[in-house]
Amino acid sequence: MFSNDVPPSLRVAVRIDRQRQPTRWEDWRFTLAEVVIDAGGFGTERRVLRDDGDCAQWLFPDLPVTLHRDEAEGYYLNLTSGAPVWFVMWRIDHADPSQAWPEAVSLSYNEAGRWLDAQERVDNRPLDEDVRTALQRFTDTHYRPEPKKRKRPASFVAPQDRR
Repeated sequence: MFSNDVPPSLRVAVRIDRQRQPTRWEDWRFTLAEVVIDAGGFGTERRVLRDDGDCAQWLFPDLPVTLHRDEAEGYYLNLTSGAPVWFVMWRIDHADPSQAWPEAVSLSYNEAGRWLDAQERVDNRPLDEDVRTALQRFTDTHYRPEPKKRKRPASFVAPQDRR
């Protein structure tokens, strides 16, 4: 699934759907439709799959997803969330608000949180079982929970009242 390179990586393709939705605030609504493994069959350039003026589907191939040992906690949190997902950070073109593209894809819950803290747009899609299994193997190898720190007793509490 992931390459044997260090660090391990793979390529994905992201499909973003656009639908006309004229409102007071915006003319278009974008939806992260799917994330799939890209084994090279999609090419390297983004392309329109469908566009009838009101609805469009864009495919963005050849996006890297790399696993880093220092993100192992984020992978663990994603895997134990109950529904592991791909996290996709995407942007809208300010000069042409009818255009959007994925900027980055990650499997780390922590990285997605940092993107959100930076006011980026982040959506997610369910993770397929093969990728989940490979991510679990990587996480099992590299994630070590931090040991719990001993809580120091409060010095102002009488010894017999300390817990």
